[in-house]
Amino acid sequence: MSLESVRQFFAEHAPDIGIIELSESTATVERAARAHHVEPGQIAKTLSLKVKDRVVLIVTRGDARLDNRKLKETLGSKARMLSTDEVLNWTGHPVGGVCPFGLETPLQVFCDVSLQHYNEVLPAAGSIHSAVRIAPQRMAELTEATWVDVCQLPG
Repeated sequence: MSLESVRQFFAEHAPDIGIIELSESTATVERAARAHHVEPGQIAKTLSLKVKDRVVLIVTRGDARLDNRKLKETLGSKARMLSTDEVLNWTGHPVGGVCPFGLETPLQVFCDVSLQHYNEVLPAAGSIHSAVRIAPQRMAELTEATWVDVCQLPG
């Protein structure tokens, strides 16, 4: 279902973007980077967070970590990661396949500025075996995302 909702999203909004399906799991940043022959930072990971009474998605570089201070300043409150069940219920995507496309529930999407380091990133596409290659700016436009600076990069 999840991969199908992403397929539908791209058919409607960006038919020029194809979904890459692999036989091996790309559920973690390391596995995805290895499978797609890119550095971990080029994998766009989507984090599902609860901030007060709302759920938001933050898409960031695979090798970046959330900076709790920046996150609280930007979103106005502390945030917590959703549980596996909550992620599936809110996004319609399984953990490891979460992306900002084809969502079960319309959610506010934020893209971390760290993604702009790359001309092309690879977010998942609704399953642990799928992804798309997309420019960060285009991903932000398609998902009506807001650019934020809420991460720290590896030293």
